[in-house]
Amino acid sequence: MENVNIKELNERIQKESAFTDMLALEMGKVIVGQKHLVENLMIALLSNGHILLEGMPGLAKTLAISTLSKAVNAKFSRIQFTPDLLPADVTGTLIYSQKKEAFEVHKGPVFANFVLADEINRAPAKVQSALLEAMQERQVTLGDSTYKLPEPFLVMATQNPVEQEGTYPLPEAQVDRFMLKVKVDYPGKEEERLIVRLNNAGEFPQPSPVVQPEDIVRARSLVREVYMDEKIERYIVDIVFATRTPADYGLQDIAGLISYGASPRASISLSLAAKAYAFIKRRGYVIPEDVRAVCPEVLRHRIGLTYEAEAENVTSEEIIEKVINAVVVP
Repeated sequence: MENVNIKELNERIQKESAFTDMLALEMGKVIVGQKHLVENLMIALLSNGHILLEGMPGLAKTLAISTLSKAVNAKFSRIQFTPDLLPADVTGTLIYSQKKEAFEVHKGPVFANFVLADEINRAPAKVQSALLEAMQERQVTLGDSTYKLPEPFLVMATQNPVEQEGTYPLPEAQVDRFMLKVKVDYPGKEEERLIVRLNNAGEFPQPSPVVQPEDIVRARSLVREVYMDEKIERYIVDIVFATRTPADYGLQDIAGLISYGASPRASISLSLAAKAYAFIKRRGYVIPEDVRAVCPEVLRHRIGLTYEAEAENVTSEEIIEKVINAVVVP
């Protein structure tokens, strides 16, 4: 019986997920290379998560999310985080109107489908928590009233790894709210040559809207229907537990390098991201390779390193790799 269902589900998802190829194609017109970034943006979008990007300036981080919003025909807003930013600059505020003799609501830039929080680590904790509350609750309270944020709602925050002066690092508990953390790398030589050519042409390619916001909302419920076997669920839980108690998985050598493991949010994000990845690959079921593909992005920011690890220059990526290699694949 189950096999019939999986077959039906697979056919349905193959048909319904066709728009992901169109989205990738449309974004490819504007963004050269960075396939990894585009793929992760789509995973976050389809699994209703938020994304944290780390990379040097000028790597098309802003361009990527503004292109995505145009391709989805959705509202985009950009907030440049600075040390003097106030929470009201993000969420909005009540302004007294003398004409009406009453307070009027002025909604902030967070009321958009795609919000780019540029250099989130430049703003003080108060502002960061205002944005993170909106991300978690999907609503904003102004005065006595609560306002729902539009659907779909995706926050992409960027942080710059170079300048550490005047930055306020995000607290671990807040970083955990981001479903994925993606590191953006420099393009290759050929890609960079193409970027130079595109920018010198004068006519910059513009993406066309290929899907509507309501299509994304509908696709999200389909993503949750993607079949995940109990064995895969156990595999995900084992990976997360291996970051908490490495010795139980024969990883005694990294036990002293981890100060804290991934939270239960990691297990939830890992299963949702794997389903979204399967959906993008136009499959109605999750295979272990899907889990392995999304693992670094989901776990990267959720593992705490000890001073010993930092002294030995061990990165969380190396630890994740060891964990993935140690946990038995179903």
